[in-house]
This record gives sequence, C-alpha cells and structure tokens, in this order.
Amino acid sequence: MAKRIQRTDEPTTPETVTTKRTDVEAVQALNESYRRLRAEVGKVIIGQDAVIERLFISLLSRGHCLLVGVPGLAKTLLIRTLADALDLSFSRIQFTPDLMPSDITGTEIIEEDRKSGGKSFTFVRGPVFANIVLADEINRTPPKTQAALLEAMQEHRVTAAGKTYTLAEPFFVLATQNPIEQEGTYPLPEAQLDRFMFNLWLDYPSFDEELQIVKATTGRTSAKAKHVLGAEDIIGYQELVRRVPAADSVVEYAVRLTARTRPKDAQSPKFIKDWLTWGAGPRASQYLILGAKTRAILNGKYTPDIDDVRSVAVSVLRHRIITNFNAEADGVTPLTVVERLLAE
Repeated sequence: MAKRIQRTDEPTTPETVTTKRTDVEAVQALNESYRRLRAEVGKVIIGQDAVIERLFISLLSRGHCLLVGVPGLAKTLLIRTLADALDLSFSRIQFTPDLMPSDITGTEIIEEDRKSGGKSFTFVRGPVFANIVLADEINRTPPKTQAALLEAMQEHRVTAAGKTYTLAEPFFVLATQNPIEQEGTYPLPEAQLDRFMFNLWLDYPSFDEELQIVKATTGRTSAKAKHVLGAEDIIGYQELVRRVPAADSVVEYAVRLTARTRPKDAQSPKFIKDWLTWGAGPRASQYLILGAKTRAILNGKYTPDIDDVRSVAVSVLRHRIITNFNAEADGVTPLTVVERLLAE
C-alpha cells in the first residue's frame, strides 16, 4: 500500500489529523492494538476466538451482528468486555413482548421550571444512545419495536416527536436470539435480517475451556479488561478499512459467490435450485468485501485475497438465504448449503 498524501480539500479523520500516519503505519498500529485487544478480552472471556474476531471485523466494517446461542454462554459478558476494552459506552436492552419503540429510542416528558413556573417538553434519550447496544432476544418483541431499532441501525439516527437525533459514532448493535425456545416469538423478516452484516453462532466451550471458565468465575477475584482503543481510534480505523484496495478478481469472486446463491441465476449449481427459494442480495457482496478487507489488515496484509472472502462467507450468507421444503425434507440447513457452495 503506497504512502498516502492528505489533500487540503479532503475530509479529515483522526487517522489523518491527530496522527498523520501513512496507511502502512496505520495498519501496523491496528495490528498491535488488535493483539492487545485480544489479550484484554481473553482475561475475561475464555475461548470464542472466532466470534471475537468476527465482532471486531463487523465493528470496523460499520456493520452489525446477530448472535445466536443457547443461554449461559456469556453473550452479554462478551459484549460488555469488548465495550470496556474499546472504552465505548454500552447499553443492554432486554426485549419483551410489551416493549414499545419509545422504550428504546426515548420519549418526551413534561418538565416544570421551578423559577418561572412554566412547563416544557424535554426529550429523554433511550438506551439506543450508546456506542455498543446489546439487543437481547430481539425476536421476543413485536415488529413495531424491532423496526425502531433497525431504523437506528440503518440510519444511525432516531426520530421522535418530529425531531431527528443523530447517534454518536461508532454505533454497533449486537442482537441475540435463543435457538431453542421459539414459542411466543416474532421472527425477524428477511428484509430485517439483511441489515445484519454477520450471523454468528456461539457453540458450547470445549472441556478444557469450561474447566478454565469454572475456575475463573468461582473464585474471589474477577478480571476486568483495560482500555485499548477509544471512539476516535475506531472511527479512524473504519475509514482505513474503506481505503484498503481490493483486486478486481477478489471483488468478482465475492459477487459470483453471492450470485450463485440465487436459484434463478443461470450459473447456480443444481443443489441451489433444488434447496433454495431465495438467495442473497447485493448487500451480501458488499459485506463480503468489507469483511475481507478488515480481516486482511487485522492479519497484517494490505489487500484482501480470496481466502479472506471465503473466511467470512458463512457468517455473511447464512442468514440471507431461504431454504425450501425439499431442503427441510433432506435435513439441509443454510449452513450446509453455504459450505457446499464454498467447497465447489
């Protein structure tokens, strides 16, 4: 990556003003910060290395994550620890069937001025006004409330009582779902699922990892992650990701991979036509490239290759394809389809 010269008419970022580093130096600084971040998060969270990497990739790509896992796998602790290590504000929203949009975005209340006796409306901000928002069990709340959060995810702003409030950057939403109990839930429509960059599955820890977890959490002391990066650093690295060049062959591979998930595409394999009703849209291609760019620089490379695209493909595509009755009858899941598509 060649040394970059800042133009006088170019918008400034923390990377170009505060540090005035070249892109090569910025990548090196990010590698060091990422190494320290993993070490700090590792003090609290044992295992889950792939999930932690995907979360950080999504944050630097300005995406959001949908995390699926059974209760008790420390999803909340993981996100809170990440927020601590990044020195970002954190809020947790427990989604319930009676949750209203104003419970998330905020509401206006009447306040009385004790001196003048006059009354006025004051907007009280809701929990969505944070850098990292954990939407716990998002499928347990009605579509109206889901839509309020998803609007904030897409627009990075909130509209209440005719006024628009801009959310502070960086803004990262991690929504969780319980894959076991689906009674009384409101599954996210496909158009809303498409707003999430990654769909991450948390698995049970291995025996050795669980042994370490029990020892670490049943003693008298508990570890806490130290600050590694701040909000300005994250924003600067988000801009850096956008400047990373990607070869035409890599972009073509990502677009071709996405296109082949569509049953009506002429190049789609027979098993795609047999098992899928709908494939992924253009947003999947965009996130494949952004994810590949971020993964590349986190690993010290200055441009992504096809292996970087393949590495993030399952997390990007799994929730964007819809299987049909034939797939269900054959015991085929979206994960099976994506893995076979990558194998071919």
